[in-house]
Amino acid sequence: QLIGIWYISEWMAMGKPSTFQLVELGPGRGTLTEDILRVFKQLASVLSKCDVSVHLVEVSPKLSEIQAVMLTGGKVQPNPEDELAYMKGISKTGIPIFWYRDIQDVPPGYSFYLAHEFFDALPIHKFQRTEKGWREVLVDIDPEVPDQLRFVLSPSRTPATQNYIQPEETRDHVEVCPEAGVIVQRLASRIEKDGGAALVADYGHDGTKTDTFRGFRNHKLHDVLSAPGTADLTADVDFSYLRKMAQGKTATLGPLKQREFLKNMGIDLRLQVLLQNSGDTATREQLLHSYDMLMNPEKMGDCFNFFALLPHHRLVHPDKKDKPESKSPLPPVAGFNELLLK
Repeated sequence: QLIGIWYISEWMAMGKPSTFQLVELGPGRGTLTEDILRVFKQLASVLSKCDVSVHLVEVSPKLSEIQAVMLTGGKVQPNPEDELAYMKGISKTGIPIFWYRDIQDVPPGYSFYLAHEFFDALPIHKFQRTEKGWREVLVDIDPEVPDQLRFVLSPSRTPATQNYIQPEETRDHVEVCPEAGVIVQRLASRIEKDGGAALVADYGHDGTKTDTFRGFRNHKLHDVLSAPGTADLTADVDFSYLRKMAQGKTATLGPLKQREFLKNMGIDLRLQVLLQNSGDTATREQLLHSYDMLMNPEKMGDCFNFFALLPHHRLVHPDKKDKPESKSPLPPVAGFNELLLK
């Protein structure tokens, strides 16, 4: 819900444009989009003169079916082959929804992008500094154990080593996700051209961590090389790399720890309202448990981060340097600044 508020807050700060495309990358089961659409419905009077649509970038046919049931009650229709969207429908709140396989298929226009636990699932290259220079970490068959995989170092430099290691790199072990770089470049180009903003929420670091590649199965840590295809593989997002890949086309904010972002967004006030409105003890306990999961530094409060791409003029007036006194101050960016709740 607070992420939904963030988008409306930015839309208002940018002068309430007449169209509003919400684009989510890898929307999972569709629960986050559903929560955001509920906020949009509650604030329908604010958005009344705006043409709102939802655009989901999803490659999995199975997940897109789950999203369709969640968001439209299953009322969707496949699109003809020559259309960029492969499926479309109307949300339970009356907003048109379209499904695409690639971000480049999403129509241009004023858009807000959302990537929540999206970048951490993309494939990475791993590199290790050695006495002979950088070597790529590769996967090989273990000659001593049949049907077992192992990590090995490349005998010489690989093309990836030459392309992805920055000369100023100080770490001894580095993970690079080229696909994330390409997607950020596309997001930055779109925001620069058409306006809008992108919010990235994910596990990550600002170019400080080294070996974060891990597997999860049934919510427990799992050896990444055993029983391939049966576990979720993830690597922390390197936000310093995303910032570099935006190539100055947009301004960037963050990464900011989740607990700070949500505190700035007014989560404490929201929790109080929800607690007051909940009639039974079980619901209250569930709310407090969820709040603790999101905010506790030991849980997701510190390991989950928020990062935004915004047009430069959102943070600096284009003509500020000519006549600084004539411009009204820019509204703060919600979540990344402390909001003064009036």
